[in-house]
Amino acid sequence: MAVSTGGVHHLALTVTDTARSRAFYTTYLGFNHIMDLGPKVIMGNGTVILAINPPPDPAQALPNDAFTEHRVGLDHLSFSVASRADLETAAALFDQNGISHGTINDLGEYGLPIYVMSFRDPDNIQLELTAPKG
Repeated sequence: MAVSTGGVHHLALTVTDTARSRAFYTTYLGFNHIMDLGPKVIMGNGTVILAINPPPDPAQALPNDAFTEHRVGLDHLSFSVASRADLETAAALFDQNGISHGTINDLGEYGLPIYVMSFRDPDNIQLELTAPKG
């Protein structure tokens, strides 16, 4: 018997600079600061809680480390937006602020009624924005 799960409650990301990441997620993705728990920063967007924190054991952190989806673990995170127009608005915001991003892709040919646009956070964590078609 499988466990019945719902949506994602919260995410926790290990980052190299919590202040820089907090600024990125609040400025560009609309997260609001909720609280600090020691070095951990807790933010939310009304649907998802996002925690960002430095490596739990700095002695084990790799020097000059950056995220790569080629390691076992996380590949990417995708945040929902309401429409393709929101993706276009995000692309313009990213362009104005020098944030590299991919094109808006229609995944309808794969049987998925969505549009997606990929980009990276300051630690190179691969992110997407996803909008429903229609």
